[in-house]
Parts: sequence; C-alpha cells; structure tokens
Amino acid sequence: MPQVQSGSFLTLHYRLAGPDGADVINTFDAKPATLSLGTGALSPAIEARLIGLEEGSRHVLELPAGEAFGPRNPAMVQRLSAKVLRDMGDPYETYAVGDAVQFPTPDGQGAFAGVVRAVDASGGREWVEFDFNHPLAGQPVTFEVELIGVL
Repeated sequence: MPQVQSGSFLTLHYRLAGPDGADVINTFDAKPATLSLGTGALSPAIEARLIGLEEGSRHVLELPAGEAFGPRNPAMVQRLSAKVLRDMGDPYETYAVGDAVQFPTPDGQGAFAGVVRAVDASGGREWVEFDFNHPLAGQPVTFEVELIGVL
C-alpha cells in the first residue's frame, strides 16, 4: 500500500477537535478533502504525524497542548485604537467580545483574523483588544484521519 510521504497528494476524511472534544471541522459526513502535504493546508505538526501512514488506514492522533498550532503568544493580544479601526474599515462598525474580525495583510493580498477579547467600557469606546493567536494555540487537539488515497 502507498504510504504518506513529504509532498504526497492525499484524499482523506478528517476530523479536528479541540480540548473539549467538539469538532472544529469534520469531513466524515461530507465529501472527502484533497490536499498536498507541504502547502499549508494542515499544520506542520499534523503533517509530520501523517508521514508513513498507509493508504486505507484510519488513525486518531492526539497532539499535546501547543504542538498542533504552537503555544499561545501574549504579544499576539493587542489593543487597537478606535481611530485606527475607523480608518481601516467601516467607521460605524461595532465590536463585541467573541467577534472574529478580518484584517487585510500589509500587502493587501490576503487577510488574517483576530478575535475581540475586550472593548473599552468607557463612553468613548477608545480601543478594542484583539487576540491574533490561532484559536487552538496552546490547546491539545485530536486529529482523526482516514486516508482514502495517497499519490
């Protein structure tokens, strides 16, 4: 049977679950995913765990806290002034704790997300605090995979 190697093209079903066991993504009840290793579709730590697994096999991989998406980085939690937010986007936008907000990359070619962690409670609402860490950074995760095809 073919085995997963660096650069392999895969057809697979997978499930990623956070520390509470709740699914973050699950393709088992849908169309299988197709991807190439090394393109960033999966975290490098998950890809490394797939190397050597055989086509047709099914595995449950337990990754300890921080391995799959890195440790939480306190420097990735930042306050942005309301003025900066107004200048970057809709001046009438309101933010609530838990909102995921898309920001353009400096080159304008992509985007990244931050989750609202706090909003200035004063009447002026002068700042919004965002967490730019991956939502599963610093968390243990479970990755279940069924390797349908390996090329």
